[in-house]
Formats: sequence, structure tokens, C-alpha cells
Amino acid sequence: MYTREQIERSVKAKGYKWFDDAANKTYDVNIVGIRNNAPSVADKVTNVFDDHLTISFKDENGVWQFYCWRATTDPGKKGVQQFGNKKGVARLVPNQYRGVYMIDKHGGKYTALCQRGGNVTVYRDADRNLEFDESKLDTGMFGINIHKAGRDSTWVENWSEGCQVFKRSMDFDAFMKICQKARKIWGNRFSYTLLESTDII
Repeated sequence: MYTREQIERSVKAKGYKWFDDAANKTYDVNIVGIRNNAPSVADKVTNVFDDHLTISFKDENGVWQFYCWRATTDPGKKGVQQFGNKKGVARLVPNQYRGVYMIDKHGGKYTALCQRGGNVTVYRDADRNLEFDESKLDTGMFGINIHKAGRDSTWVENWSEGCQVFKRSMDFDAFMKICQKARKIWGNRFSYTLLESTDII
């Protein structure tokens, strides 16, 4: 698990924007994912929720709040082997994607953060060998959403084919409640930053 201070330092060290309540309003949220890229994992498809999704913001009293949840930022085994896009399965490239996400229906089923406001860049991997390939880049609108898996999922499988996915539905629900409050103040545009675990300082 990580601390808010670690996440803030790491985001700033990459030269990304850290949202710091500049307009004297609350819920100016920082949504940051951390992909596990430890040497023991390398580029292998682990098929488990070994990444994290975090959110940092100031509450109504101007006090920083921080949450860190288990998630995946990588496709699972079924996603890698049974992808539908002929270019290959998508895997989001670490970067800061400003204003790309909006609260909308994920797959027409439930409210999530959906890629509606701009492009993202992904790696494309089409060889199905259960090792991630980072040699092919693709930029566009791909529906790389931030959503949930099951109640408390063990395996990623095809919960992600590029999406950023919460392990537990109750964690996702807590996240979305914060996002709903943020939308009332700042409007329906959210930025997302993806880091790697080796970026954390």
C-alpha cells in the first residue's frame, strides 16, 4: 500500500499536474493508478489484482483524504488470449490523461468513469503468449474505462482488456461516491494518471 505523500511526490516528479484545490474548492480529485512492474513480475500476465488505484482530495474542511484500493491496470489471461480487436489486446501506457474521463454508463450497464473526453495511448499485443509486448502503440478512443470487477474477484481474466478495474465492488462504489461529489463542483471531466511501482518515491 502507498501513502498520499508518496503519490503526490511521484506525480510531481514525472512533471504531471497535481490537483491541489487551487480555486479554493473541495474535491479537486487526483486519480492515480500504480501498475506493479516489480522485477518478479516483469512483463508477465499475472491474471491477479496486483496493482492499485488511489484517489487524493481535500474534503469539506480542507483536510486531505486518501484512499488506496486493490485493482488491475493490466488485461487478464482471457483478455490477452481472447481479445476482440484485430490489432491486439490493449494495455494503457503510463501517462497523465487530462480531462479524458466522464461519469457515464460502462457498457450501458452501470455508472463508471468512461473514456469520453479524449484519446489515450495503449500498447497493442496480439501474440497471445501471456507476456506483454510494449513495442506497438495505438492512440485513440478505445473505451478504456475505470470500472469494477465482481464482488471480490480473485482473477482478472477478461474483466480488463485495457480498462482499469477495481478488485472489489464495494471499493469501486466508494470511489464513485467521491467522483459524484467532485462532478457537482468541477463538472463532469476527470483526469487519470497511471504510474508504475518503480516511479514511486
